[in-house]
Amino acid sequence: MSDAATVANQPRPSPARSIAFMVLSFPLRLVQFITVVVLGLVGIATTIVWVGIPVLMLATQLAQWFGDLERAWVRKALDTPVPDAERRHAEGWVRRWFAQLTDPTTWRDVAYLLAALPLGIVEFALGLVSIVLLPMAIWVMPGAGWLHGRFAMTLLGPPRADRLEAKASRLQASRARGVDAAEAERRRIERDLHDGAQQRLVAVAMTVGRAKAKLDGDPGELRALLDEAHTDAKLAVAELRDLARGIYPAVLADRGLDAALSAQAAKSPVPVMVEVELDVRPPAAVETTAYFIVGETLANVAKHSGATEATVRVWRAEDTVVVEVTDNGAGGASMRPGGGLAGLADRAATIDGVISVVSPSGGPTVIRADLPCTW
Repeated sequence: MSDAATVANQPRPSPARSIAFMVLSFPLRLVQFITVVVLGLVGIATTIVWVGIPVLMLATQLAQWFGDLERAWVRKALDTPVPDAERRHAEGWVRRWFAQLTDPTTWRDVAYLLAALPLGIVEFALGLVSIVLLPMAIWVMPGAGWLHGRFAMTLLGPPRADRLEAKASRLQASRARGVDAAEAERRRIERDLHDGAQQRLVAVAMTVGRAKAKLDGDPGELRALLDEAHTDAKLAVAELRDLARGIYPAVLADRGLDAALSAQAAKSPVPVMVEVELDVRPPAAVETTAYFIVGETLANVAKHSGATEATVRVWRAEDTVVVEVTDNGAGGASMRPGGGLAGLADRAATIDGVISVVSPSGGPTVIRADLPCTW
């Protein structure tokens, strides 16, 4: 995932979570800082008599353990998606220690632990003041918590080179899935044209040809043939209109997502509430992807979920359009190869979007699409 997408997908923690994180983290930071610094200094000072080597080994091991603890704590308290560390491994205690010393992740852990104490002092003071000053708690602390999450992601997250490599791999996979989805859509349109409108137009041509042969014959039979051709022509026009609507619906082009999704909701057998909070219309590709994701999701809700109500929410989060469909059905939905949700993921992948599914047994089911957008 790109840095911009990561920032867009990192939510701002609530005031209560931010305050709790900053107040409760200070004692932990103090213990970590003192432990790592004291063991490091003692180990370096006594290395000449070999006593320092096991002390330094303990210091690096504890630094890694504290780093993993911080990753878990930041994920849980601030809802920041810091991944687990990927470390170098080796057999034997000497080689293992050498691997720890030469592992950039170890030194990123140490840098975070050393910087976290002075930062933690400021955050601890902010947390105590915010407990008393309600406006500060509401307006300042979520931003402070978000900033700490960015700081943790920078030092405790994967190195930038690894993030770029992962992004390249993900983009390559997304493009491949996008090509497959586009090819499947092309085949569907071709099939619909062949089996629907094309057959109707062939019938019209044949009927008109028969009518021409009857020009000097029975007027009643000629009228019947012309009526038949007229009916087939209207059916062909209707099928072409339906096909065009399936490619890009007119209401979406003319009135935007709010009206288009409301029209979808009105046709759903399950009551659907629609909330669209977009101050500016996104590009057509994003609107179309969001429209069809909602349409296919609502169709699945009606067919499989057993839900009695559903909610569609669309909003802007930085450079991302977030589409979320929630229903109160039985749950148990999952992303399976070749399944409907996998199809949604393929559609989202055409614009580098990501689909996530949360559907515990018993419900509710939440299907979310994060669609990158350049405004």
